[in-house]
Amino acid sequence: MARTQTDTKKRATAIRENKKKPATAGDKTTNGTRSTKAAMLARNGPSKSALVDEEMWALVYDSKKDKWDKSTGLRKDRVRVPAINEDKEPIDAAMVIVKILYTGVCGSDAGIWFRTSFRDMIHNSLAAEGGTTRIVGHELLGQVVEAGSVSEARYGFKEGDIVSSESHIVCGLCHQCLIGQTHVCVDEQILGISTDGCFAEYIKLPARVLWRTDTRKIRKEIGAIQEPFGNAVHACTAVDLRGKNVAVFGTGAIGQFVILIARALGAARIIGVEPDPRNADLALKLGADDVIQFEPKENGWRANPEVVEALKDLVHKDGVDVGMEMAGFNSSVNNTLQSVRRGGEVVLFGIRGGDFRIENFSRMIVKGLTIRNVIGRRIFETWEITRNLLEAKENKIQKLIWEVMLRKGRGTILNINRFDPAMFEKKITTHPKILIKW
Repeated sequence: MARTQTDTKKRATAIRENKKKPATAGDKTTNGTRSTKAAMLARNGPSKSALVDEEMWALVYDSKKDKWDKSTGLRKDRVRVPAINEDKEPIDAAMVIVKILYTGVCGSDAGIWFRTSFRDMIHNSLAAEGGTTRIVGHELLGQVVEAGSVSEARYGFKEGDIVSSESHIVCGLCHQCLIGQTHVCVDEQILGISTDGCFAEYIKLPARVLWRTDTRKIRKEIGAIQEPFGNAVHACTAVDLRGKNVAVFGTGAIGQFVILIARALGAARIIGVEPDPRNADLALKLGADDVIQFEPKENGWRANPEVVEALKDLVHKDGVDVGMEMAGFNSSVNNTLQSVRRGGEVVLFGIRGGDFRIENFSRMIVKGLTIRNVIGRRIFETWEITRNLLEAKENKIQKLIWEVMLRKGRGTILNINRFDPAMFEKKITTHPKILIKW
């Protein structure tokens, strides 16, 4: 962002004066505490001069220090603050620096924490970059503190704008991008996995992936989880739910969002299918008409006949109209396929690695099922629907997310200054959704 010589002199004077001040209890050193210079950065926001060689806190996976198969967790480390330098990197003209306010913790972040997901994507991208440290995280709400010249002139971003971000940074050049299927870009980067993410005090992003958020209408904590909410929006808008009996297989965070959205989009009856009693209880509180709770059986990949029959009994026909598979287990996929009526529709969203087996494959064909696979969000169509749903008061979606899912912040919002690995691990295995306040 352009600055006058007077502005630059004032900034330099502020830095010199700040260096003269004695350290206070809130100032910390670089061995695990914040430097005086970093404290000034947090108060005033960065400038081109202040960002150079500055450090910040971040939650990272370090491939050199933490071998994937012999470790769990993330490190809270000092890393360099990202900077915009159009002279050195012309592409920076279209970039912005965002100061993070809140970040959401996703199931994929838990997968990285426990080393069950994204090993190859992380390691291959780090090798391509010549680095060893990946900043994790992809759900965010933040404030623009610096914008490149193109970001300002073309996209209109300026200091102070409150934004969220699309987590899939698409290339814009592949066949899919050129025909409008940007959500399945073949050369995308994913925040926190194949490029540095948002579990940090600042992040550098292309202006084209930012999404303005009106915090007068959407509270900041919920603004930080528009990205995962958008996953559920994409799943629910892949089919017409109006007047339909809908079964949601897996009522974790995304499944809970699906219950809220399906109701707002006109579903006649919503039935959750969930083995975890905590998630089953939340599903009812969020508006599910019924929840089928079951004990997982040692039947491997096969469907659970009791679940299938219970669903058919509830809707008094040969199955539900729409099955939404949100869990990603092989048995859950088969539960979904067998519980949907002839001519019904299946939406597959849950993801697990490896090969799956389809039980009684021929019946899936004979039943004439329509199967849709959903990934990410349609950019930015899904974001527009997300905003409309969250800003509308009559559907009570925002109220229910805040009061039921996030429990008004009680035990679900963690302050990065008090980050403790053991506590963090307990939270991500106890609550369907938690936030980090930066």
